Amino acid sequence: MSNSNNDSRRRGLEMERRAADWLASHGLRLVDANQHARRGEIDLIMRDGDTLVFIEVRHRRDARHGHPFETVTAAKQRRLIGAARFYLHRNGLSCACRFDVVGVTGTPPHLSFEWIRSAFDAF
Repeated sequence: MSNSNNDSRRRGLEMERRAADWLASHGLRLVDANQHARRGEIDLIMRDGDTLVFIEVRHRRDARHGHPFETVTAAKQRRLIGAARFYLHRNGLSCACRFDVVGVTGTPPHLSFEWIRSAFDAF
């Protein structure tokens, strides 16, 4: 993997960690992170009460290249749904679930977080 890819991955992991901390400050509890499946990867898996929440974290330094939410395409949603189904099956879970998206803009320490609960449905 090139240095550019390594740097990008490292920044992505940092934003996911910061998003998890931010969501925890809003009452969610971290269950798992960076879960890989053949169809995709789930950035964060958290609990909101009895609901298991699959969370996609998207980051942009600024709005010149679009809002972070714009990058969660229909194809990306399908990959996330497939990865979530795999996670549920692998762990023998049957529970209420939802898909959230957290958009992060800025650079540390000046970050702004936006959260869309139930951003899309699996059906």
